[in-house]
Amino acid sequence: MGERGGCNNNKSSSSSSSCPKGKRDDIYHVLHKVPFGDGPYVRAKHAQLVDKDPEAAIVLFWKAINSGDKVDSALKDMAVVMKQLDRSEEAIQAICSFRSLCPKQSQESLDNVLIDLYKKCGKIDEQIELLKRKLKLIYQGEAFNGKLTKTARSHGKKFQVSIKQETSRLLGNLGWAYMQKMNYIMAEVVYRKAQIIDPDCNKACNLGLCLMKQARYEEAQLILEDVLDGKLPGSDDGKSRKRAQDLLTELSSLLPAPHLSEILALDDEFIKGLEQMMNQLGPVRSKRLPIFEEISSFRDQLAC
Repeated sequence: MGERGGCNNNKSSSSSSSCPKGKRDDIYHVLHKVPFGDGPYVRAKHAQLVDKDPEAAIVLFWKAINSGDKVDSALKDMAVVMKQLDRSEEAIQAICSFRSLCPKQSQESLDNVLIDLYKKCGKIDEQIELLKRKLKLIYQGEAFNGKLTKTARSHGKKFQVSIKQETSRLLGNLGWAYMQKMNYIMAEVVYRKAQIIDPDCNKACNLGLCLMKQARYEEAQLILEDVLDGKLPGSDDGKSRKRAQDLLTELSSLLPAPHLSEILALDDEFIKGLEQMMNQLGPVRSKRLPIFEEISSFRDQLAC
């Protein structure tokens, strides 16, 4: 008896005849995440994802761009492949040269690719300028094409991102860029604003590191302890907790030696009482044994 629905799994049937052609095509495209069609962009994605041939994929992405076949997607995907091949400078030039051919709704995602490329190449000033421009668009109400949320994709999964989350994320990236410039004052200002808008433990760790760079160890310690105490979103993430713990370990070697009262956790009243007791004991007696006291008196007589 055959199975209900789907494709016939009878071993006597060949793979080519067990499923209708349309069904086989659907399974193939879903499995390999390759779009439908036969244009240069689809062939480029096939070379990238199925054949695992990045050089061939780049050639086909260029053909897609030049022929006007899904230019925005081809440009972004080609830049990602170039970055993997350490050709980030070339990818930056490609985006800057051809982004004018892409629709307005693709410009934000192209900016995000550019930010990653600038970071990869160590172009900190360009990264800061672009992040500021994106934040300005949010302030002017022009980000997300005027919407309050947008659909983002990570590791093949789609999720919704709010303007608030995006603002905090961009501020976090800006803070890290200032850290690379060793402008720790600006980095601190930006990180604190990001934490007010949408706090998380990753930015808290970065803020803690920023304060450590300014030798403000006690403030850094409090922030990092908040991560370990689970007071921030994402504090249950093992990687973030380990980073916070590593920073606290480094911090412990930088903190000044604690005062005796801090070590013993003594309060003021106890310390005052201890001082009074010491005063009542009187002056400290000589630590010499009695025999030496007697010898010293004979020495004084001989001297006469």
